[in-house]
Amino acid sequence: MIEVKDNVFALHGEATTLLLRVNEYGLIEHLHFGERVDADDAEAFICRQGLGWGESVLLREGDTASCPDAMPLAWSNPGRGDYRESPLALAGQPADFRYAAHEIVAGAVPMASGLPQAHGDAQTLHITLTQTNAELHLYFAIHGDVLVRRAVIRNTGDVPMTLTKMMSSLIDLPGDYEMTTFDGGWIAEMRASTVPVQASRVVNESVTGFSSHRHNPGFLLSESGATEDAGRVYGFNLIYSGNHYAAAQRSLQGLTRVVQGISPEHFHHVLAPGEAFETPEAVMAFSPCGRAELSRRMHRFVNAHIIPPHWQGRERPVLFNSWEGCMFDFNHRKLVALAKDAAELGCELFVLDDGWFGNRNDDKAGLGDYAVNRKKLPHGLEGLAKEINALGMQFGLWFEPEAVNMDSDLYRAHPDWALTDGYAPLLSRHQLLLDLTKPEVRDYIVDNVCAVLDSAPITYVKWDMNRHSIALGARAHAYILGLYDVLARIFRPRPHILLESCSSGGNRFDLGMLCYGPQVWCSDNTDPIERLTIQGNLSLLYPQSTFGAHVSAAPHAQTLRNTPLCTRGNVSFFGCLGYEMDLGHLLKLEREQIRDQIAFYKRYRHIFQFGDFRRMHSGWQVSGEGVTLAAMFRTLTHAAPGYGTLRLTGLDRHTRYHLSTMGQRLRIGQFGSLVKHVAPVNLDPNGLILRAADRLITLPDGKQDMHLSGAALMAGVRLLPGFRGTGYDENQYTLTDFGSEMYIIEEENTNAES
Repeated sequence: MIEVKDNVFALHGEATTLLLRVNEYGLIEHLHFGERVDADDAEAFICRQGLGWGESVLLREGDTASCPDAMPLAWSNPGRGDYRESPLALAGQPADFRYAAHEIVAGAVPMASGLPQAHGDAQTLHITLTQTNAELHLYFAIHGDVLVRRAVIRNTGDVPMTLTKMMSSLIDLPGDYEMTTFDGGWIAEMRASTVPVQASRVVNESVTGFSSHRHNPGFLLSESGATEDAGRVYGFNLIYSGNHYAAAQRSLQGLTRVVQGISPEHFHHVLAPGEAFETPEAVMAFSPCGRAELSRRMHRFVNAHIIPPHWQGRERPVLFNSWEGCMFDFNHRKLVALAKDAAELGCELFVLDDGWFGNRNDDKAGLGDYAVNRKKLPHGLEGLAKEINALGMQFGLWFEPEAVNMDSDLYRAHPDWALTDGYAPLLSRHQLLLDLTKPEVRDYIVDNVCAVLDSAPITYVKWDMNRHSIALGARAHAYILGLYDVLARIFRPRPHILLESCSSGGNRFDLGMLCYGPQVWCSDNTDPIERLTIQGNLSLLYPQSTFGAHVSAAPHAQTLRNTPLCTRGNVSFFGCLGYEMDLGHLLKLEREQIRDQIAFYKRYRHIFQFGDFRRMHSGWQVSGEGVTLAAMFRTLTHAAPGYGTLRLTGLDRHTRYHLSTMGQRLRIGQFGSLVKHVAPVNLDPNGLILRAADRLITLPDGKQDMHLSGAALMAGVRLLPGFRGTGYDENQYTLTDFGSEMYIIEEENTNAES
């Protein structure tokens, strides 16, 4: 709802309000974004300058309250007395935009540029500002409790205008904050970095051409000392997949300015008379009580207003991906055998990864070509899909359409379609990017991908992109617009296809890609201990329904760490579950455990994917439909461990609950040479007898069962003891390093007859 009184605009969410006002100088002041208040409260949030700030420039001579450098603004004019960071740069000239008009629009105002945007029925506040040769249009809407805004500049003059910087948003927040960004690289995504925001700018920026795993576009501003459940926290993001920029800076007056938008690095856009430039939508949310509430607001927003409508609330299938099981070395018979194994375990979707097309026997050739490799697949994709469907599974396919190998039919026919900078090509993974700024290149991709998708019953696509490009330069934004055009033309007419985007893992995990497909591959790192960081930090801004999370073989290729199968499953449950390994190498007991994992996940799938997610000490919990699922994760075990505690949040303190464990099994071999101390004969821990027993015998571990109140669960429940060096007991947790436990907490029906 939007409330307008005199010169004040109040945009109300469910529990949040944005207050703006047009001040007497025609500038848009930001008064408040936070707890819900009324338009009548505007007076309480005005910053009064009193006698001013000495040497500062004044908009009106003698008026000490007219210093723009000390005003909390929602947009600032460069070169006109505000020396804080500006959202706009016009080559060779200042800007002096002042309020001209406003309107309230029902629903979202469609974007004219082809950029994706939040969808929903929220009202939009459209404010127009003008100067002598241009118009500036600011759009504001609140979806739930999340503010979405963007800016459009139009050249109304007679000569071209050159933009060298154009942000999506600017906001001045009173108070001191810390900025948390999420940085890293391949197999090391989403490492949190927190620094105080002071007088010098703190910047979060990607210049690789894409949103990048180096610096995710989402970030937090928090009061010092804010926790999961206490303190004021703001969350920011951008509905965009290209170069991004965000900066925070504290002024002398105690205002923290935050700007967001496209990175100005190499940004150069000429507007002819009458032309306009539109920014991506910036996203902002607020929590008065810590990170957990901020996450809930962001999660609800993404699930309701970003994810394509067909996939909103729709459960994702349990998939099996062929890559780690066979890589490039496969044929029809081998894939069908893998699919039979996967189906028997309970998987619902079989995904054929790289290597199905052209001369693609390694990563040096074939990208850009789409002809099915008939040596590997003599019956084509249609024949393979038919056999997989007969097993009761759906069929999915991997693509990498944005790239081209120089050893490909496409490159030999159209070397000019590759994206270069005029110098000798610099390869990454033996490939170049195609120039998506060219219509003929986009048409080629659309025509060929659509032909493949329509040739067989394909219900899932993994869209990969495995390199950055230093050749994009000033074409970076046009490339991203080209990518969005390709995705829209392929997938909007085929909404039933589950699109999972991927870019060397989480290199393009952003809200822009999520507008076309409901999930993203988090990381090529499937070590569950590493995934605790990756998925845990992603959860601050993105819902678990967007996480592609696979169980792989251990030791893990990325760390050589050997983790228990139960932990690999427990981590992957908090996302869209998949398996990626050679199923033929599994022990019989491991097959049984995977079958149990999949059955457990299916039982609680809707809660895992769409439930209320919370981070807790040493674990995660997710709640919905009267059930809470909580996992406790260990790292390194210590001798003689003390008592553990399970402490949940968000339950009803008066409700009675039943707590139980998922149950897990121990292999005899996990006890090593200790076995010979309890056996009647001296057994070799590496000998034939124990190896055979290890394949056939398991022991129950850590079973817990109790009835208790929500108050007790939130106060902290004592857990079973850990292994203490004195033997096996089913009433303890014997799993050691990197073990985990899964708890099921179900509301009891107190009205049921006894």
